Amino acid sequence: MEISPTIFIVPTGIGCEIGGFAGDALPTAKLLASASGCLITHPNVMNGGSLSEKEQNIFYVEGYSLDRLAKGEIALKSVKEQKIGIIFDSGIENEILVRHLQVADACVSTLGINVHSYVVTKKPLSIVIDSDSSKLSGGIIENPDTLIDAGKCLIEKGVTAIAIVARFPDDSDSPETNIYREGKGVDPISGVEAVISHLISKFLKVPCAHAPALNPIELNQNLDPRAAAEEIGYTFLPSVLIGLSNAPDIVELPNNNELISLHPNQIESIVVPNGALGGETVLAGIENGLNIISVKNQNTLKVTNEFYDYPNIFEVNNYLEAAGIILAIKKGINLNSIKRPLRKIQKCSYID
Repeated sequence: MEISPTIFIVPTGIGCEIGGFAGDALPTAKLLASASGCLITHPNVMNGGSLSEKEQNIFYVEGYSLDRLAKGEIALKSVKEQKIGIIFDSGIENEILVRHLQVADACVSTLGINVHSYVVTKKPLSIVIDSDSSKLSGGIIENPDTLIDAGKCLIEKGVTAIAIVARFPDDSDSPETNIYREGKGVDPISGVEAVISHLISKFLKVPCAHAPALNPIELNQNLDPRAAAEEIGYTFLPSVLIGLSNAPDIVELPNNNELISLHPNQIESIVVPNGALGGETVLAGIENGLNIISVKNQNTLKVTNEFYDYPNIFEVNNYLEAAGIILAIKKGINLNSIKRPLRKIQKCSYID
């Protein structure tokens, strides 16, 4: 099958107009996957609270591992299923814990996902949120070691992928939360969510993703449709388990023994919001001469092509145009042949 492996990034916690909410970039991911034949993206794109989808031509890869893939440090190996373990923060109250365990049981009974076991951390993770609705989402984990220890316990029991559920502070009345729910700001918890999953990826090197544990919040009549997927259930765990159910294995490079489905040198393009060209994946792509497709997608960052003057950046107005660029690259069509006016070929002069 003809493919043009493409990385699709919507950075977490920067308030992207598309992809800054509850899985609202998932339709875009499906479009780009159809155009490329092989899309590599991260949980922020695919997770929609209670809603998500599995696509055979989309690799679900946590953000830290995605950076490593772009830098050539790892490859990906397709699997039919992952044996998923869940880490629960010991700070989660019993009623909320039971709700999450029922979600896991439902994913086994209704979707056939292999959720193997769970563990509760020895100490609360103690999440601290530090966000500014007009800038970036961030925060810290006060007890990161207890998270890693819990992950090691699951791996020792044969688990191959890890979902993390951390207790987040209830702040449903905060200005940041209300602004986000109405589609006007940055997701206040997404920044520290990335910190949690990055830790597991870095130290345990298995597929992983995070879902926050929160009490149900009051109805908001002014809810933005992009945030609606987070309002229809008791937990955000379903989309994480769906995404991890057949997420690819991480293969450390160099490696001559494992069958590899996607090697980093196969990747041809990276699709990224304009203004967000400063991330590790994009910088690695520029260093490796990949096509960078910069899409107008309003966010709080301002790192544009002006900082690089890189010739292989294609600036487009929307993701429909990005899909067209990917199709042209896949078919080997000279992009200049589609633009007008059409320039004549140039005569070369000999160098004395």
